[in-house]
Amino acid sequence: MTARLLLVAVSLVVLPRVTVYAAEQPYKNVDVQQFEKLRANTNNVVLDVRTKKEFEAGHMPGATNIDINAPDFSEKMAKLDKNKTYLVHCAAGRRSARACEKLGTMNFKQLYNLEGGYTAWEKAGNKGEKPQGSAK
Repeated sequence: MTARLLLVAVSLVVLPRVTVYAAEQPYKNVDVQQFEKLRANTNNVVLDVRTKKEFEAGHMPGATNIDINAPDFSEKMAKLDKNKTYLVHCAAGRRSARACEKLGTMNFKQLYNLEGGYTAWEKAGNKGEKPQGSAK
């Protein structure tokens, strides 16, 4: 009985101090200012994971649109160079975080998620563009 009590007491003292390490997040969250610094490097790929309709309403210059909710998202992503740096955004940051998680499982090496998404980017004073031939 005394041995059991001692074991329980030791467990209560030692176990809470044991640190469990979670898998490292496969991407880094960045704010608009950091995102813009990364975007200035033309070797980096701006990936807009919003719907086609959202993209056509306005998007970052030079962005590539691949909708995370489209059934062929993974197939399209698999065709991209996994060694490039991807700057991922959606409207508010939630879908892009999901996309980054998924891309991380596909062994993409350099992923950055824009916190606050396209909305935060516009609020910071940046101007998007619309595809050629669309209403301004």
